Amino acid sequence: MPFVSPSKGPLSFDRVYEDILAYIGEMPEAGYRLIVGTDSHSRDDVHFVTAIIIHRRGKGARYYYERRRHAPMAGLRQRLYHETALSLQVGSQLAERLARGHLDVELEIHLDVGQNGATRELIREIVGWVAGSGFDAKIKPEAYGASKVADKHTK
Repeated sequence: MPFVSPSKGPLSFDRVYEDILAYIGEMPEAGYRLIVGTDSHSRDDVHFVTAIIIHRRGKGARYYYERRRHAPMAGLRQRLYHETALSLQVGSQLAERLARGHLDVELEIHLDVGQNGATRELIREIVGWVAGSGFDAKIKPEAYGASKVADKHTK
C-alpha cells in the first residue's frame, strides 16, 4: 500500500524518504524529529494507519500515512502489539536509510497506550519492546503521532 501525503497524494516509501530529505534540506540547521506512530480502528475488519511525521522544531511538520486492513483481532492486546510491530517495521526502515545517509535525526516511536484506560496494563511490555529495539518510545499524552495524526485517518 502506498503512503499518502495530504499535500502530494500517494507516494511510495522511497518517495516519502526523498521528500523527508528535501524537507530537511530546506533548513538543514533546524532541529528535527522523525516520528512513527500507528493507530487502529475496529469495524468488520481492523483498519491500521501508520503515520510518519518529520517535525522541524518550532517551524512545523510534514506527515505521511499508510492505511492497512486486517482481519478482526481477538482483543486489545493483539491490536496494540500489531500497531507496535507496524511502527517498528517502518521505524527500522527509516533508521536504516538514515544511517546509510549519515543523517543524525532523532527517531521516536509513538505508542497508542497511556496511563488512563485499559492500555495502562500494557505500557511496560510495549515500551520495553520498543526500547529494546533501539528506539525512543513515547506514550500518551506525548504520543501524538499515534493518538492524533494516525488516529485522524483510521475512520
